[in-house]
Amino acid sequence: MPKAYVYTRHGGPETEAFAELDRPVPGPGELLIAVRAAGVNPVDWKLRGGFRRPGEGEARFPVVLGSEAAGVVEETGEGVTGFSAGDEVFGNTSGGAFAEYALLTASVAAHKPAALSFADAATLPVAAATAYDGVRQLDLPEGATLLVTGAGGGVGAAVLQIAHAWGLRVVGVASEAKKDLVEALGAVHVASGPDLADRVRAVAPDGVDGVYDLVGGEVLAEAAGLLADRTKLITAGAAPETVAALGGSRVARARTAAVLDEVAELVVAGELDPHVSRTFPLDRADEALRAVEEGHALGKIVIEVGV
Repeated sequence: MPKAYVYTRHGGPETEAFAELDRPVPGPGELLIAVRAAGVNPVDWKLRGGFRRPGEGEARFPVVLGSEAAGVVEETGEGVTGFSAGDEVFGNTSGGAFAEYALLTASVAAHKPAALSFADAATLPVAAATAYDGVRQLDLPEGATLLVTGAGGGVGAAVLQIAHAWGLRVVGVASEAKKDLVEALGAVHVASGPDLADRVRAVAPDGVDGVYDLVGGEVLAEAAGLLADRTKLITAGAAPETVAALGGSRVARARTAAVLDEVAELVVAGELDPHVSRTFPLDRADEALRAVEEGHALGKIVIEVGV
């Protein structure tokens, strides 16, 4: 039976396990793919811990971990058009990604360009698409200064590059260990930690025009204080009510196939490097998730399947 990495109840890493599950059957509007790669994201361990996305029902255990995957279409469900068995695709999964087989919703899946690797494609539906949606939402003019908190992670690295490609001056907040990465991606590095606002003012004396927050908490509050126009404050790291109290908003996710096509083209054009820093085979999925959960990963972590 196909192998998958699951959690059996809400909690910490102790709830995770490898399991053999029936091969999924695609329902109407779904694609069944043989997974070649799956991206690992903070939301994966947060969901294991009990976080629920808006409108999402209660978990039905065991739950396969992972939210994004790339692979080859095995079957198409009723009503699916534009995809056939053998197509190379990527997208958000509807039933987990850390597995040999996964289901994608066809309407928000995309064909993988031949020039794009499965590992790179698997990083795009969550991290790169979130980055793209947020930078577009801010709609800053060319030459404006964007402050990015949590700049050294998967979403942050994509924000830095997309903003830079669109003509923005970018200031990235990250640990000293991630300074080289932040600078390599075209941003001015500012060390995280207490008195953040003073360090940002030192490198951006004319102020910042937008804030893309990926951390939340005190970092979000301090970054908000640097903005004259709080409508240019967005977060993917804090609850809607938290950022609303500061005058900002959550990143509005488009979740469309068109966005996936656009971020894939940015990669192919050389304007976006998914920066896959480490890959793990499926039988080391636990190690891959720990690398992200502990917060020390540079760029993106990917699980490769059948490699």
